[in-house]
Order: sequence, then C-alpha cells, then structure tokens
Amino acid sequence: MEFKTADLCDEYAKELSFCTAPFHSFGKRKRFSGPIVTVRAFEDNVLVKEALQSLKEGDVLVVDGGGSMRCAMLGDKLGSIATERKAAGIIINGCVRDSADLSEMDIGILALGTNPFKSNKEGKGERGVSLFFGDIDWVEGHYVYADEDGIVVANRQLLHS
Repeated sequence: MEFKTADLCDEYAKELSFCTAPFHSFGKRKRFSGPIVTVRAFEDNVLVKEALQSLKEGDVLVVDGGGSMRCAMLGDKLGSIATERKAAGIIINGCVRDSADLSEMDIGILALGTNPFKSNKEGKGERGVSLFFGDIDWVEGHYVYADEDGIVVANRQLLHS
C-alpha cells in the first residue's frame, strides 16, 4: 500500500495526530503503516520480545522506553523476530543497537538513537496499555502511518489495499 503522510494530512487533517518526537529511521523500510500494539518498559526489553513473538502480520509495535538513551530496547535478534512475524514496523521511544544489521531488515524501525548496551532482563513493564509520548496518545488498535516526512496516528484505518 503506497501512501505519503503529507497526502494523509491533506485529506484527513482533523483525524490525525502528529508525532513531535525526533525519531530516526533504522530499518530498510522507510514507509510503513498498521495497527498499533503497545509496550511500556523502561530499560528492560523482556516484554518487547514477548510482544514481538505474538505480533500479527502488518502490526506496528510501539514501545515507550521512557526516552532512555542509556541502553538499547531492540537489536538484531529482536529485529529478526519482527521480520519473521512480518510486522510492518517498530517505533521505540528509546534506543536500538546493531543498527547496521537492522538497516538490512525489511521492516520499518524508528527510534530516538543508538546505544550499544543491552537492556535489563527483569520483565518489568506493561503490555497493551495506552502510551503518551511525542504529543501522541498511542492506543492499541489505532493506526500509525510513518514515512520520511513524519509519523501520524488515526483512531481508524484510513487506507485499504
């Protein structure tokens, strides 16, 4: 499905929220969209792995890592799980690592930056909860659309294949 966030904003401006967080692209796919699946976890990626293992094809995992720049919430191993599950993308309010490997994976990956340190493995956090960062309410089941111009969220699917 081809789209541009600029065109979506022109047509559906009243239905969209724009993400103001300064994300960088790390995946091979620069444009992606899909229904949101959520995880909130601070410097601990156990629940991120669990969520990735249960994604449906086309889902977008949104992870609120509290904006931490002290460790990575996703690396090549978890990126591979997402690719195998045919996820559309991953958006992380935090960092990734193994960025060279992630750039070769056919998935959209947006994060605040990189950090080579791994996260904790305690299983702390929450899945399936509403999140708030980047001036967006990230609600599980809402739809996210991301490309080189930005990220917008709607409470319904705007495009059909």
